[in-house]
Amino acid sequence: MSPKMIPNIITMVRIVGSLCLLFVEPLKKAFYIIYTIAGLSDAIDGFIARKTNSVSELGSKLDSVADLSFYIVMILRIFPVLWEKLPFWIWYMVLSVVIMRIAAYIISAVKFRRFASLHTYLNKAATLMIFFVPYIINHSIISAFCTVICVIGIVSSIEELVIHISKKEYKSNVKSVYTERKS
Repeated sequence: MSPKMIPNIITMVRIVGSLCLLFVEPLKKAFYIIYTIAGLSDAIDGFIARKTNSVSELGSKLDSVADLSFYIVMILRIFPVLWEKLPFWIWYMVLSVVIMRIAAYIISAVKFRRFASLHTYLNKAATLMIFFVPYIINHSIISAFCTVICVIGIVSSIEELVIHISKKEYKSNVKSVYTERKS
């Protein structure tokens, strides 16, 4: 096996882990073990790909599939618990984020003829915070924590919309509106 395959194998761990999460009870020991392994795979696959000079179009697409499968499973497994725990007004914030994300995806699809989800600093911050939700879901700070996630999600969605609207060509390595304006 080629060392350049390692990042893709790590990404596949997230896909398999996501599927396994469908069959374990949420918020129990097995769930947390699988969830943590799948989440860590998301953090290290790209890093290893860059360090081993094995970044590829296949790896990028595989990463998107892995992310999507992980998020879908989390919606199916964690959403029902959050629905009971969070105040209703937070769901309006979540809906705002979803609408803006869909708008950004539509704009990138029409303008660049591709699905584009940027890995900006704010998107990474929101993703990292979302990752910790299952660990604190039963603590008293869950509403405040989710409010902060939503605020970051709204700002990062607006940022991504602005980037897609203002760019003439697609660039996947955009880190923020600020860094784009400087370049």
